[in-house]
Amino acid sequence: MTLGICVGGVSGWTGSAIAQAVLDDPELELSGAVARRCKGKDAGQVIGRTAIGLPVVDSVEAALEAGTSEVYIDYTHPSSVKVNVLAALNRGVPAIVGTSGLSAADYAEIAEVAEARGLGVVASGNFSITAALLQHFAVIAAQHVPDFEIIDYAKSTKPDVPSGTARELAERLGAIAPSNPGVPLDKIIGPKETRGANISGGRVHSVRLPSYVLAVEAIFGKASERLALRHDAGTSAEPYVSGTLLAARRVREIKGLVRGLDTLLFGEAQK
Repeated sequence: MTLGICVGGVSGWTGSAIAQAVLDDPELELSGAVARRCKGKDAGQVIGRTAIGLPVVDSVEAALEAGTSEVYIDYTHPSSVKVNVLAALNRGVPAIVGTSGLSAADYAEIAEVAEARGLGVVASGNFSITAALLQHFAVIAAQHVPDFEIIDYAKSTKPDVPSGTARELAERLGAIAPSNPGVPLDKIIGPKETRGANISGGRVHSVRLPSYVLAVEAIFGKASERLALRHDAGTSAEPYVSGTLLAARRVREIKGLVRGLDTLLFGEAQK
């Protein structure tokens, strides 16, 4: 039996790499493909292969209409991802969320629908194994060193700030111990924005420059010592493929929302 996978954002940088990997895996089947700009084209040709007889459609509803997809994977756009995931859940299909830009409130809404439907959602700002390890180690560090700040690096054209990787990290660490800004913000001399943004208790500084793909750095400080944990992504989407498909294989065993590939791999870090 093959696992039917519907890919949202199949024409994109990561979505196309996911679709390629699905086609190469005998245990998986590319059963749906969503990309508004490529509507009507053959999904195989869109990702640079020969035709496979699967037309690209412009909505998740249309992609899931045939009923052959068992998992929906979203790598679309921050403005579309919540609607897409809710559409999948409302059609009885669990979801993997690789698109960044969702807030904690967005995820709370997704979690509520997933719980009500008895379906799983695995959402991660970064599905690479090394990013998952950074999250895992940072959660452990925050339990012992509560003063931290996060630096978020990405290309200059990335529309959302902070990145999903940095947002997820800030939310996870902020829940353990809210970042201490040092001098209270109302006592700062100069623009308060230079101290970064408070993201659910984690303080984040976003850098957007050409030459970066994606990087995130968590810096922990105590008197006379510091710990820096950093993840850097290269120019290939390959690091995200294996983690995404691992989550796709396991999401049907889950009910509700799981945030972070590290949580899926390791569970919550223990004190």
